[in-house]
Amino acid sequence: MKKNIKYILGVLIVLLLTITSCSQETYSLGDLTAPSNLAINAVIVGQDALHPNGDGSGNVNFSITGDNVLAVSIDYDASDAVNLVFLPTGTVTNKYLKRGVNTYRVTVVASGKGGSQSTITKDITVRFDFIPDAAIVTNLTNNASKTWIVDKSVPGHFGVGPWDPTSVSPSWWAAAINEKVATANCLYTSTFTFVKNVASGTYSLTVANPDGAFTKPGSWAGGLPGLKDLPVSTNDACFPYAGGTSDFSFLPSSSGVAASTPSTSVSILLAGVNTYIGYGSTLKEYEILSSTSTTMYLRVQGTETGNAWYIKMIPAP
Repeated sequence: MKKNIKYILGVLIVLLLTITSCSQETYSLGDLTAPSNLAINAVIVGQDALHPNGDGSGNVNFSITGDNVLAVSIDYDASDAVNLVFLPTGTVTNKYLKRGVNTYRVTVVASGKGGSQSTITKDITVRFDFIPDAAIVTNLTNNASKTWIVDKSVPGHFGVGPWDPTSVSPSWWAAAINEKVATANCLYTSTFTFVKNVASGTYSLTVANPDGAFTKPGSWAGGLPGLKDLPVSTNDACFPYAGGTSDFSFLPSSSGVAASTPSTSVSILLAGVNTYIGYGSTLKEYEILSSTSTTMYLRVQGTETGNAWYIKMIPAP
């Protein structure tokens, strides 16, 4: 009897060992060697002994090199919100559009095997020269200060169409006269004061929103303080926002519209995240389609990909 019990126990132990050995799997994380010898090679276009910060075009040619690098992303300016852009080839040309001579901290994140990463930063100082048509500056600022509002008295004062370089028309939808008075009157009561600071040669914008800001909340609100943290909504509406002040600059329009398309080819670029013009959009470049002393017609790339928003404005009474 004892021999039988020992035999049975022996068989059971062998079976258990067999099952255990069969169920075991071997895992390997593979090679986790992080990228090394990482370098940001920045060539400022037009840089020489007489022009240490470039030729004023603002163009910088970047190439990223290193060992064990499988993928590269770059952030062109640490002073803005982090915006890493994937570089499929590790090379790219970026145009810096802040007027004058400015220093930017460039950050590169390189990925290697097994998800390992290495980060490197580099400071570059770049000059950008852009002088808009004097008439545009005068129309916008009166060479001192001038306040604008959305012109509710004309059709198409607010509209949407495709973001297309061959079209500058709100072909998808255009607001009727006074259309938003009952549902979003803040579109008409908000004011936008453009200032030319003669002494410093800079420009600023002050936005006042007595009835709130006309936008979409959440990530579509263009970073407006207090609104960017709200739940994302698909509806344009008025949301509480006191307004703010920021610098702005003029730059060549980046929309790529054809020369035959009505546009001044000049844009207003807002600094920071606490201002907007007419409509709180994700992007801060507003192309000036037309400009006179009594009217201004703007276009901004919409919150949704592929959309362009149109805004007609007049001086505040």
